[in-house]
Amino acid sequence: MAKILVVDDDPVIVDLLKQFLERKNYAVVTASDGLEALENVRQESPKVVLLDIWMPSKSGLQVLKEIKEYNKDIGVIMVTGVTDEEIGRAALTMGAFDYIIKPFDFDYLEKALWWKLQLLD
Repeated sequence: MAKILVVDDDPVIVDLLKQFLERKNYAVVTASDGLEALENVRQESPKVVLLDIWMPSKSGLQVLKEIKEYNKDIGVIMVTGVTDEEIGRAALTMGAFDYIIKPFDFDYLEKALWWKLQLLD
C-alpha cells in the first residue's frame, strides 16, 4: 500500500483528499503547513506528496524544493486553487510531477497518482 502525504492548510481539503485516497486503498498522512510537511516527509517516507502552494510558514514551492533536495524520488503533485501559469511552470521545473487546480477532478488526480507510482516502482 503506497503512502501519500496530503499537505494543505484548509482542513476541509485535507479531509476530502484523505477520504478519497483511503477509499482507493492508499495509506494517508496529513500536514497542515510546510514545516509539518517536511517533518512528515522525513518520518513517514511517503511515495507521493499532494502539496498545496499557498500555506503558512513555508510556501509549497519552498517545500517542494526542500523535498527534492532531501529525496528526489519522492513524487510531488502540486494542488492549488491558484491558476497561475508562471507558478505552475516553476513547480514543474523544480521537479513536481503535476500541477492540479482545485476544485479537483478526482478521475484526473487518481490517474496522475497511478502514473507517478508506476514510474517510482
